Amino acid sequence: MSPVDDIEAVLFDLDGTLCRRTQDVAALYEAAFERAGVEPFGEPAALWPLLDGPPDPDDQVGHLAAGFARLAARHGRRVDAVALAEAFISGVDNTQVALVDGAERALEWAAARGPAGLLTNGPSSRQRPKVRSLGLEEDLDPVVYAGDLSRRKPHAEPFERALADLGTSPERTLYVGDSLAYDVAGAHNAGLPVAWVDDGGDPGEYCPDLVLESVGDLSDLL
Repeated sequence: MSPVDDIEAVLFDLDGTLCRRTQDVAALYEAAFERAGVEPFGEPAALWPLLDGPPDPDDQVGHLAAGFARLAARHGRRVDAVALAEAFISGVDNTQVALVDGAERALEWAAARGPAGLLTNGPSSRQRPKVRSLGLEEDLDPVVYAGDLSRRKPHAEPFERALADLGTSPERTLYVGDSLAYDVAGAHNAGLPVAWVDDGGDPGEYCPDLVLESVGDLSDLL
């Protein structure tokens, strides 16, 4: 028997799983240099590969600044990378998001199967504008912002909070996310079966219970 055969509830991750940003990243990048008073160099496409994996929810500025520092070194520039990162983040509009392809189908499938909720690693100050802009508060309950808790994914605490609100057991609650290090590891640590939305990475030694090309594939696989 598959570990997802007896699923009674579904919990979704937010960024990369249900939604994507729609803000003009090139304009945001250029504006960061203007705010920081730095002569522009490089471009966003060159910055992203220089970051240390997914964004660090505990230090968003430091995570981005490390990328700017590496990019500056490649261009022979000496800059205040932290100031650049702060300027970039200050220009981010968290209401400029849209559902990814297949998200509506996945949400409809989850609602028909049982209670469905949202568990995101960011704080409510950053994530609630996205949730409201997407109208997800009407579809998902509970909405747990792990960034407001003492521990984030991959710790078990945020999963336990969501399960308590759902009133379901971990083994009968499917978690759906796109991060191996946070979503897959966290769900397994809390005892939930997990569906990984393949972001093009190598799962390596992680063992998601399901691998999805798109979040919308949930309804086809289960």
